[in-house]
Amino acid sequence: MLGTLYLIPVPLGPTPPQGSLTASVLATIRPLTHFIVEQAKTARAFLKAAGTDRPIQELHLAELNEHTKREALSELLAPLRAGIDVGLLSEAGCPAVADPGANLVALAQEEGIRVVPLIGPSSLLLALMASGLNGQRFAFQGYLPAKEAERTKALRELESESRKRVQTQLFIETPYRNLVMFDAILATCHPGTRLTIATDLTLPGESIRTLTIQQWKKQTPPDIERRPTVFLLLA
Repeated sequence: MLGTLYLIPVPLGPTPPQGSLTASVLATIRPLTHFIVEQAKTARAFLKAAGTDRPIQELHLAELNEHTKREALSELLAPLRAGIDVGLLSEAGCPAVADPGANLVALAQEEGIRVVPLIGPSSLLLALMASGLNGQRFAFQGYLPAKEAERTKALRELESESRKRVQTQLFIETPYRNLVMFDAILATCHPGTRLTIATDLTLPGESIRTLTIQQWKKQTPPDIERRPTVFLLLA
């Protein structure tokens, strides 16, 4: 029999797992002995806080990150082929969403391995829920281009698509470029377009605010530099 690949959500910041994960999720984690993680160090800290049936040093942790070559993915599934259940962890939030684990899940599906997503925090859905924007038609765009001209072009295209389809557009940025992205949105988008800035979701400093571009221009820039932030716009 094949093992089961459990997609284990992780808190969105330095908070105890018990605050954002259900008792059933924590109970699923405890007996697992094999994990696929982005970084072993942070994964060990999470697993120690979540609680495991075996000492942390006895657990098997294999790394999967943005540098993992596609041909190395098959080897990561070896325990599952041997009938061992495996947990897949992201650095934060839900695995396989804006996360290198997506390729592993695709391969597991191809091989008929059972994939079980566990309940946990998703910054994208939490931001959408609290935005007041269209929650029935939306699209996640990941990271936009870093170069100014390409970023401006992408923002114009997203705003046009949002207006045409009445579709909320969600995207993220490397935290140290958040203010650059914010300034680019204000310089590019129509005054009436609504923009949501959702920062530090589920953390003590959480902030979620929706204003039009025109209204944002009259505000003091939000305190988002080097803080995890989701941007949402609806034209």
